[in-house]
Amino acid sequence: MKKFFSKLTGGADSYTEDFPEEFEEDYVELTTETDVPKAKIVVRPFVVEDFSDIKPALDSLREGYTIALVNVGPLRERDMVELKRAVNKLKKTCDAIDGDIAGFGTDWLVITPSFASVHRNKSIKAFDEE
Repeated sequence: MKKFFSKLTGGADSYTEDFPEEFEEDYVELTTETDVPKAKIVVRPFVVEDFSDIKPALDSLREGYTIALVNVGPLRERDMVELKRAVNKLKKTCDAIDGDIAGFGTDWLVITPSFASVHRNKSIKAFDEE
């Protein structure tokens, strides 16, 4: 580098004398380490035995990094009115986060955040069409 500057300045080293020694190298190392952790997606199962059991699922969905697998079988066996109430609450939250919801069989629901969707065959009826 010094030779290059000396050619430009006619051999005078006055220009390069102003630089600290660390700038005399041809490269500078940069680190790419950051303290920000990468967000991971969590597939998390929930069991709903009572209407109040949907709160942890709703909280996880609102955070935005959870795909919820919700087992509503125990609630379905106990109280159909509470089941409909719980499913409606889950659907409203799903709509609010611009997610997707679908049922698997009679006992399971899957609820995804906005960046994911549930694949549906043409022969399978969408959960929100019921």
